[in-house]
Amino acid sequence: MIVSLAWRNIWRQPVRTTLSVVGMAFASLLLVFMASFQFGAYDTMKSSMLKISDGFGQFQPVGYKDDPEIEKVIADPAALMAEAEQIAGITASTLRSNGFGLLANGERSFAAAIVGVEPGLENKVSKLDTMVERGRALTPDDDAAIVLGEGLARNLRLELGDQVTLLGSGLDGSVAADVLTLVGIFKSGIPEIDRTIARMPLQRFDDTFAMNGAVHIVALSAESVPAVERAEPELRALAARHGLVYLNWGELQPGVKQAIDFDLVTSLLMYVTLVVVVVFIILNTLYMSVLERTREFGVLLAIGMKPGQIGRMVWMEMIFLSLFGNGVGIVLGMALTGYFTQVGISFAGMEEIYAQWGLPSRMYPTMTFGRVLGGPGAVVAAIGVLGIIPYRRVLGLTPVKAMAA
Repeated sequence: MIVSLAWRNIWRQPVRTTLSVVGMAFASLLLVFMASFQFGAYDTMKSSMLKISDGFGQFQPVGYKDDPEIEKVIADPAALMAEAEQIAGITASTLRSNGFGLLANGERSFAAAIVGVEPGLENKVSKLDTMVERGRALTPDDDAAIVLGEGLARNLRLELGDQVTLLGSGLDGSVAADVLTLVGIFKSGIPEIDRTIARMPLQRFDDTFAMNGAVHIVALSAESVPAVERAEPELRALAARHGLVYLNWGELQPGVKQAIDFDLVTSLLMYVTLVVVVVFIILNTLYMSVLERTREFGVLLAIGMKPGQIGRMVWMEMIFLSLFGNGVGIVLGMALTGYFTQVGISFAGMEEIYAQWGLPSRMYPTMTFGRVLGGPGAVVAAIGVLGIIPYRRVLGLTPVKAMAA
């Protein structure tokens, strides 16, 4: 009976109820769309930056990230790769070795980070191979070949087919010297990468730098960033068993993580403000409705209805109204988000800035259970909790006092 009375009562004032529903629906629509777009943009930022070269996670020797000495190596990378690829969510892995040296073309020379990669597996973890603008990426058949960033090739005044001399220091302290042929020039859009990175086949790197089969990094790919995050406890345990460390996306890209954390804090403040404003506007409307119905409550008390029953009826009216309004908002928010999930959102004039971060020019929102229900659920919960205010007001009524109001 109380349920049916509550539902009937909220439609006794159709204009007021409609306005309340529209207000909550609009707020919920904004919360659903904004959260889906914001976290979708975060996913795009993380994925785009990590796919350029880092991968979604890495195994490294202890202390290598802070002090990348060539002597800090992974001695048995094959066993580590095999175990890592058995973990749920991990789709591929590849080996890398890093060295520092001079690249020379005649009298011109520049310092560079030399990266030994597996041509057959590297493209499953990073997308730098797809950014080769001139020439081609490394292939499994390559031996004395090298691919340079656009800035580095320009500084060395190299063209495709030119030979470049490499001079560095090997793992055993010997001189690492080699002559390689430039087969490709890539452009990532990130100046630091394009000016400093050179890639050569891992086997050739192993011979040149006397690595004896050891490497510095095992890079991982996954179905998505959240997938590798779910697998992180297993990955850290695996790293510990091999005497290594596992670095997640935030440790590989601390600048991106700090930017996301800062933006998330400011956005949460905005979301909380929106929820608080909506809740108190709706609560004020409903509380005024209770005050207007004091005589009605007095009549109900006089015919035998208990104060607690009337209080629960009023409380249920608030819950029904919040559920209905936010339900409409969720449906509309999902429809709007679904549309932009297909077409994406671009910001005119921001293409160059996005390119410097390795980001696409168009962002896509992504919906999850939490992103859709989080904001509207907070509104419903807040209204349900604060419904104690009109509930306590009804409990204090007596038939005579209420009907005399």
